[in-house]
Amino acid sequence: MSAIAQTTAGQIEGTEENGLCVFRGVPFAAPPVGAFRFKPPQPVEPWDGVREATSFGPISLQAPNEMLEALLPVSDPPQPQSEDCLYLNVWTPGLDDAARPVMVWIHGGAFTIGSGSEDYYNGSNLASRGDVVIVTINYRLGALGFLNLPSLGETNFGMRDQVAALKWVQANIANFGGDPGNVTIFGESAGGMSVASLMASPEAAGLFQKAIPQSGAGHNALSAEETNATAFKFCKALGVDPDDVDALMAADPADILAASVAVDPIASAESAEDMADAGASATPQMPFQPVIDGSFLSQLPIDHIRDGSADNVATLVGSLDEEMKLLAAAGPAEPMSEEAATAVFGMMHPDPASAYGTYRAARRERGEDDSPDEIFVAAIGDIMLRVPGLRLADAQTSRAPTYAYLFDWKSPGMNGALGSCHALELPFVFGTHDAAPEFCGSGPVADAFSELTMDTWLNFARTGNPAGDGVDAPAWDADAKPIQVLGDNPRVEHDWRGPEVGVWDDVIS
Repeated sequence: MSAIAQTTAGQIEGTEENGLCVFRGVPFAAPPVGAFRFKPPQPVEPWDGVREATSFGPISLQAPNEMLEALLPVSDPPQPQSEDCLYLNVWTPGLDDAARPVMVWIHGGAFTIGSGSEDYYNGSNLASRGDVVIVTINYRLGALGFLNLPSLGETNFGMRDQVAALKWVQANIANFGGDPGNVTIFGESAGGMSVASLMASPEAAGLFQKAIPQSGAGHNALSAEETNATAFKFCKALGVDPDDVDALMAADPADILAASVAVDPIASAESAEDMADAGASATPQMPFQPVIDGSFLSQLPIDHIRDGSADNVATLVGSLDEEMKLLAAAGPAEPMSEEAATAVFGMMHPDPASAYGTYRAARRERGEDDSPDEIFVAAIGDIMLRVPGLRLADAQTSRAPTYAYLFDWKSPGMNGALGSCHALELPFVFGTHDAAPEFCGSGPVADAFSELTMDTWLNFARTGNPAGDGVDAPAWDADAKPIQVLGDNPRVEHDWRGPEVGVWDDVIS
């Protein structure tokens, strides 16, 4: 059966599926092609009649990368790609005036891969279980989304795509049974970094009331100088003069994609060591990420948030306990030496021997594996994802209700070697875990855990507090550091892995 909804640009026809109305491939901005390439998103051109919205729209241009695809889900078969990619998808329990909570998902993928229509991100289970409206979005990636070249005069196109999607929600979601005054944005990895950037930017102010940055927070943005340097390298790889805007506008999309990969150490990574070298710093060196351009961002997102940019935005921030175990599993079989692990610490910390020793002592005290491999993986996860998330909690807790979670479910994949690794929470948050039993586990325990996870996110979207029947969730306190642990033993921990987190006190502000 079909379902018809009204948008500001015209009527759209979706489908009725298992008690939900589903709309796929809904345009929220004009196609960013031709004269609109390397421009902020433009309004949708209205249409006459009823536009079909039963199939996902094309996704942003992106190159395949085995290392990144190991960290995040990809659809099989691959989804069609195009510069014309600014589409969103809606799952709603009804086209009525129920004013349901709205949850807007921002996908991850190092700002170079991913989409809102990946298999994991099917919104049907969340929408049905929570009586909420789920929206998933695309945005421009790589150079098309984040190139910062003086001759262009503008940047942060991908971030402004996200803002345009949120403005679409404000203007239209009431017609889909949603409440524009109760919008939660949530995203993982680069999507979590995007959430924090939206919390920081004046251009997104007032477009949402709650935020869930997952495994990504507010330390990810590059200066104009850094991004200009990348842009010049990009132009060299593309074979155009940096001042020749006409040549940039006319360049073949495939050539733009190839040049994007050529200047991106993460997109071109062929090993775990390559990935670690690219990311082993307080600001992982993704050349394409939000830009401190003086308008969308004037400083790092975490500094905007400390200054009150997200006043009254309830926040739930967290990470997984063993984020980088998936990266380690993709690396070489040879174990790492203590000398090699300490050398990696030297890329991140002014006193690598002391930092390494703190990790080793703390893990021994808890009876955990203190091998160089385990310490290396823990430290990379902490500096890239966990500690920035805790800093965001510290910054936001005086501004709005703030909570922290730690995801501690263990993957059965690779005989347990993956642990509670990066991206493992995604299928549990969306209730799509049964599609990947080798990664997530299966059976009644996994099903119950997915329900607990969904309910935690839904409780927060509904009330601004993630607590529910499964586990308490004390508000964040910078001294006690209470964390809601989600795993096979749901509980509250205080200052979890505190000695290791303390290693970075004078390194990550």
